[in-house]
Amino acid sequence: MESWEERIGAGLSWLRLDSIRNKILVLALLATLIPALSTAVLSYVQNRRALAETLESELQGIGSQSARELDLWIKNRSYDLRVFVGSFEVTENLDRISGGGPGATDGLTRLTDYLTGVQGRFGDYAELIVTDADGRPVASSRGEVADVDLPADWLPALRSGETMLGVPSWDEALGAVAAPIAVPIEAADTRFLGVLVATLTFEALQDIFAGFAPGEGGRVDLISAGGEIIVASGPISGFEPALGDETLARLVAAGGGTMEYVDNDGVEMVGTLTRLDRMEWAVITHLPSSEAFAQVARLRNSTLVLVSMLLTVVGAIAYFIGLFIVRPLGRLAEGAAAVAGGDLSVDLPVTGRDEVGYLTEVFNGMVAQLRAGREQLAEANAVLRDQNAELEQLSMTDALTELFNRRYLMKEFDKEVSRAGRHERTLGVLMIDVDRFKQYNDTYGHLAGDTVLSGMGRVIKDAVREPDIPARYGGEEFIVLLPDCNLQGAIDAAERIRTRLAEEVFEGRKITVSIGAAEFPTHGESPKAVIGSADAALYEAKDSGRDRVVAAGPSSAADRKASAREKPVPRGKAGRRKKTVPKKKAAPEEKP
Repeated sequence: MESWEERIGAGLSWLRLDSIRNKILVLALLATLIPALSTAVLSYVQNRRALAETLESELQGIGSQSARELDLWIKNRSYDLRVFVGSFEVTENLDRISGGGPGATDGLTRLTDYLTGVQGRFGDYAELIVTDADGRPVASSRGEVADVDLPADWLPALRSGETMLGVPSWDEALGAVAAPIAVPIEAADTRFLGVLVATLTFEALQDIFAGFAPGEGGRVDLISAGGEIIVASGPISGFEPALGDETLARLVAAGGGTMEYVDNDGVEMVGTLTRLDRMEWAVITHLPSSEAFAQVARLRNSTLVLVSMLLTVVGAIAYFIGLFIVRPLGRLAEGAAAVAGGDLSVDLPVTGRDEVGYLTEVFNGMVAQLRAGREQLAEANAVLRDQNAELEQLSMTDALTELFNRRYLMKEFDKEVSRAGRHERTLGVLMIDVDRFKQYNDTYGHLAGDTVLSGMGRVIKDAVREPDIPARYGGEEFIVLLPDCNLQGAIDAAERIRTRLAEEVFEGRKITVSIGAAEFPTHGESPKAVIGSADAALYEAKDSGRDRVVAAGPSSAADRKASAREKPVPRGKAGRRKKTVPKKKAAPEEKP
């Protein structure tokens, strides 16, 4: 059964608190962090609550003031219309028009002119229309009289002297929100003559609301009963919903209190809704949360910075105290771990003559003995490794050309053919022979010939790709394996070799090569068959005049085998085939 000390030790190990230094550091940080964060959180909550109460009072005040201004503005517009209908031009001319007779036409003209003049002086009205007592349109400020569809309950209310304000909507012709407002027209003897209907626009309210908008990013929106924006402290693009249905319902349910929500633009806002007394409209006053609680956010950020700085200072002090207490033991433990991991360069400083200092001296002596033994073993291994590397290099490289030798080539050829077959890819093969090399060798000597072969190795390595395998096949013959390369790619590589060789300067004259190109598996399904196809293409290049690249044809391998059956092809000393040339075509001094 585990003791309580063992259980606590296991828990500390799981928390990576095995060392004394880490325990001291964590204790100091917790002693600083817990009271600092507790104080910061309490202060943040209290300040945010106080700011929310202040903000609620401010937004409610703005909403109430905006509602009063709207109510006053509507009353002024109603008063203006009553002043208009009280004019002699309206009552007398409408009475003449309704009575008919010879003065009706003149009365209509004068009434239309009067309406046009009034509408031009008062920009809040987009149109003024006068109807008769039955609601039929008689005259309009636009000249042409349009139909007026008054609600059924308006005429009775207007006959009793009330002012009627209609439902706002988006007017496409005006490009703005508008609402009808109507007042009764009465004669001097209080007879009901008709109705003056005005199309009321709300642009003037935008400037009023803009003066009430809270903060820099706040807004004041007047909304209809359906939640659409009638007018706002900023421009609007249409008769659009102020908020989503669910958000608007929550704001209405708040009963004039503030609430945080996300508006239609995805901005977090805090706002309040104020209902209007005599209309179903409401005023929404809202402010971005980031601006509303900016003061609390600054306090929070300042507190976090202060706590971070405090943690840094306390952590640094605790860290250095931990180092001072446990550094000698920690250094010895780290040194032992390094030695166990194979690092024998450890040499710990002896900082005292106490037990730990004596233990450090013994540890350093033990490491020195281990280091000396390792150095001796490393020297012996280095000599053996160099020798093995040299042997391996010699076993796979041609000493003269520094290309791969034939033995290594054939081993890699088998691997590349197998890999290309598995992945259904092609493998290019180049067979290269130095033109008239024996003649050059006989003329300029073997040392010059060796220089040509060495230069060939350099040219081929420079012209091929990194994954390609260039090798000396024998004598003046070379083979290049081109993994993941088709016949055309092999021909391009061969031309690069010819072009690069043309830039080389050798003793006596330029050196050219004939090259045969083949492709696996098109020209053979085994290394031997592909080499045979490339070899046949090489000798076709020889027969065609040398210094050229010839690609193996589809039947090159079959032709070569048939030709071999009919007549054996002898080889020269250098392992190169000798081709019998008819005497009438061969030049006397020309050799293969």
